[in-house]
Amino acid sequence: MGTEDEGGPEKAGTVDYRFTLANERTFLAWIRTALALLAGAVAVLHLLPLGWAEGPRTAVGLLLALLAGAVTVYAPVRWYRVQRIMSSGGILRMSGLPLITAFAVGLVCLLVLLGNLL
Repeated sequence: MGTEDEGGPEKAGTVDYRFTLANERTFLAWIRTALALLAGAVAVLHLLPLGWAEGPRTAVGLLLALLAGAVTVYAPVRWYRVQRIMSSGGILRMSGLPLITAFAVGLVCLLVLLGNLL
């Protein structure tokens, strides 16, 4: 039985190692994103000299920290799910978390900008 590159079918349940490694790189990118969000939360809560009241500062910091937690939980679940789907030859559905993350980071950027301008 040949490999897919040789024109033969690939063994059932095997995944090209390049896809496995790409899945791991995506997992690590999500972990880096969570770390960056957590660093942003620490910065907003403790380091930035924003002239904000305690309420808005805490809200923005907690939003970033919660998003970091969600991404941290999401990353291994997504990695495992994708690996399992690739092994079975199933269809991979799109995830909504990249859009949610982009929206939340954009919202935080807007709040920080408005907080410094007003």
